[in-house]
Amino acid sequence: MVEKIKTGWGRFAGKHSEIAQFLVFFLVSNGITVLQIIMMPVFRGLLEGAGLVEMNFQVLPVGTNLDGSTYYVFNYAAGALSAGGGGGFAYFLAVQITMAIAQTINFFVQRKVTFKSNANIARAAVWYVIAYIIISISAAALQGLYKAPIYTLFMETMGMGGAGERIADGITMVVNCVISFWVFYPILKIIFKEEK
Repeated sequence: MVEKIKTGWGRFAGKHSEIAQFLVFFLVSNGITVLQIIMMPVFRGLLEGAGLVEMNFQVLPVGTNLDGSTYYVFNYAAGALSAGGGGGFAYFLAVQITMAIAQTINFFVQRKVTFKSNANIARAAVWYVIAYIIISISAAALQGLYKAPIYTLFMETMGMGGAGERIADGITMVVNCVISFWVFYPILKIIFKEEK
């Protein structure tokens, strides 16, 4: 059975190499997303226990919200989300640590499995880090548009409290991953070129 699947996949990949590559990218990316959904609440719990929730982390102001307050690229106001805060420095670190681990794994798996790249690994890593930083800042800026409404929906509107907070964690991580997915694919095709 496994041999038939491998043979069938080999034929398909031979005829439709671009589609096959995209499908592998899609599967690897989804696996990494599941890993992030698992890791993020774990890191958040650990960092909240260290008292970092009460440490404000609001940086890179880029304008104003509809209510006139400052719009920050990284907007993690002090205080627990359940108490109306933004999760503080604990939330910021939980997201960044989770993303760093996931993207490190993603780099090596996508390079070897999806793109089968033999390009210079150091050069590819530098470009990957640059792309990761740009994408992370962009995704963080967009998070200001959807983070609060998602948490409000699950925690308050649906009355789910702490369980709603964990669901909202997962949804915001998925949104971040979807943004990264669609931006990273064309970038990785350039970074992970196969050298003759």
